Amino acid sequence: MRQNYYKKSLAKRRAKVIRRIAACFKIMAAVSLMTAMSIIFIFGYDLLTQCDYFRANSIIVKGTNRLSQNQIIEHTGIDAGINIFSVNLSATRKRLLAHPCIADAEVSRELPDGINIRIKEHKPLAIIDLGRKFLINDQGEIFKELAASDLDNLPVIIGLEFSDLDVSGLDVSGKFHNIAFNAVMDVLQLGRKAGSIIPNTLLKVIRVDRETGITLYAFKDIKAINLGYNNYSDKYERLKRVFFYMEKEHNFSDFDTIDLNNLDRIVVNPAKRT
Repeated sequence: MRQNYYKKSLAKRRAKVIRRIAACFKIMAAVSLMTAMSIIFIFGYDLLTQCDYFRANSIIVKGTNRLSQNQIIEHTGIDAGINIFSVNLSATRKRLLAHPCIADAEVSRELPDGINIRIKEHKPLAIIDLGRKFLINDQGEIFKELAASDLDNLPVIIGLEFSDLDVSGLDVSGKFHNIAFNAVMDVLQLGRKAGSIIPNTLLKVIRVDRETGITLYAFKDIKAINLGYNNYSDKYERLKRVFFYMEKEHNFSDFDTIDLNNLDRIVVNPAKRT
């Protein structure tokens, strides 16, 4: 009995050793396979990124408005003739988004020799004077400081502070909790509409008074129009009627100021005759 027990114990130890050796061989085989695959991938990547067949012969840029295609390509750092597989698409997109005038960007490859770039530029809506002048887009966001090369025919907003533009103050409807800034944006959006009685192209200054509201300075001879707060669509419609009446009355064809703060009592100050 003791001898049989010894033989069985020896057989178990041998089986265990064999299993361990087999496991080691499997691990070594897996490591060898992974090493071989890594080498193949490295050589394959080098071959792919150095092959002349995939050299960029065309870089197509779409979505430009204020920026030129050459400015976009230069900002990406992509050189003509570069292998398209050596271009890091994610890093290139980040470089584009770092440009102050670009709101969004997409970069993609087009086999065998193309790079496609699509951008979305910020749309400048107005200049806001906060001690220093900045451009805001149609979402009310500052996207760059005003430069000499920027558009100079945009309306200028005065009377606001940096805290008024805190985007964390947006409510569920996309409005700012700040009443004064909402008033400015409402007026600017009305000025973008076709046929607006005060288009943004004729609007020179939007002055904000936290107590009395919004005053516009518009038109060639700089007329003052006091809108106060709220009901701007109704006030623009009423202003159309006022202008229509003034056109019919030859003795009352021009004005210095119009007060539309109270729609039940519109005050028009005629222009002083010289």
